[in-house]
Amino acid sequence: MTGKRGVFGLVAVGLAAMLITGCSSSPAVEVQANAPSTSTTPPPPPVTLTLGTADGAAGVAPGLPVIATAADGKLTDVKLTAADGVVIGGQISPDGLQWANSVPLAYDKAYTLSATGQGADGKPVTKTSAFSTVKPRTLTYVETNPVDGATVGVGQPIAFYFDEPITDKLAAEAALQITTEPKVEGAFYWFNEKEVHWRPQNFWAAGTKITINAKVYGKNMGNGIYGQEDRTINATIGDAVVHEADGGTHQVVTKVNGQVVRTVPTSMGNAANTTPTGTYVLTEKRDHMIMDSTTYGLALDAGGYKTPVDWATRMSNSGIFVHSAPWSVGDQGNRNVSHGCLNMSPENAKWFFDNAKPGDVVIVTNSGGPPLESWDGFGDWQVPWDQWVAGNR
Repeated sequence: MTGKRGVFGLVAVGLAAMLITGCSSSPAVEVQANAPSTSTTPPPPPVTLTLGTADGAAGVAPGLPVIATAADGKLTDVKLTAADGVVIGGQISPDGLQWANSVPLAYDKAYTLSATGQGADGKPVTKTSAFSTVKPRTLTYVETNPVDGATVGVGQPIAFYFDEPITDKLAAEAALQITTEPKVEGAFYWFNEKEVHWRPQNFWAAGTKITINAKVYGKNMGNGIYGQEDRTINATIGDAVVHEADGGTHQVVTKVNGQVVRTVPTSMGNAANTTPTGTYVLTEKRDHMIMDSTTYGLALDAGGYKTPVDWATRMSNSGIFVHSAPWSVGDQGNRNVSHGCLNMSPENAKWFFDNAKPGDVVIVTNSGGPPLESWDGFGDWQVPWDQWVAGNR
């Protein structure tokens, strides 16, 4: 019995070994391991080109950039050509993904944009669009005050003068960009269809740097009127010079940056020609001129005058100046006898003249006159701020 059990045990062990060996070398596992792969690598995509100006487009604003872009590849060559064969300058970005013109287009011209790019597949692709720019009914040029490089006073508004009436005033305002250092909040106010001013709520701070970018070219300002050309103007706010002219005390107190530097006697407008009260802004100077009442409608035979004067500094367009008046020195500091101007002695008028700059402020009080009209010269500060920000459009 013992021997038979031993044989049976050996047979069982051998069978177990065979089973283990069979599992470790299964033909099914070998077939699965050697099966071919079903995954594939997609081919590289071609470049995709996009032209910002559609083929056949008409009335394109020439102030807008012409753009060509590439995706899944890079631009290799772009040409923008006018109908007369002139090639418009432009540049491909360093990453090769975009081209834009560096020279503005002309009004009422036909152009062809041709862009070529290459994708990872190595194949070139070209896309073309032909278009034309808008034909304006007319163009408008815009002048500015201050002029480029000027140093002006703290009361100086930024004035824009169009040579055509503007119907889309908001579009015009959007094209007139004003930046300052330090930053100043301000607003536009229209005095008529051709003239708009921009100013802050209060006087400028001395030393403020102003950059005016009149980006009107290619901009539609309504009724078929487009801007003629862009302009950039840089100006600086100088010392804060404010003259306080009191018609009751007959004195002019001059403050520079808040400090009193001079007090002089004056004579303002008489009872028949009272000097308007309010905030004036100086605009121009003339060392010699003829004060002529006929320029504002007062005839000589109706009490008018033509008087030569020296050291005249203009306060308003209606003819109010600070000027030398040696004939009224005895009245200066005592009574108002002028036709509306601020009379000073020759010495004091010359000091005022020599130290005046455009944008300096004269505040007239107690003269017995009506308020200064906002449209008379730079009477901008006569408009309350809540009215000013409404724009008068």
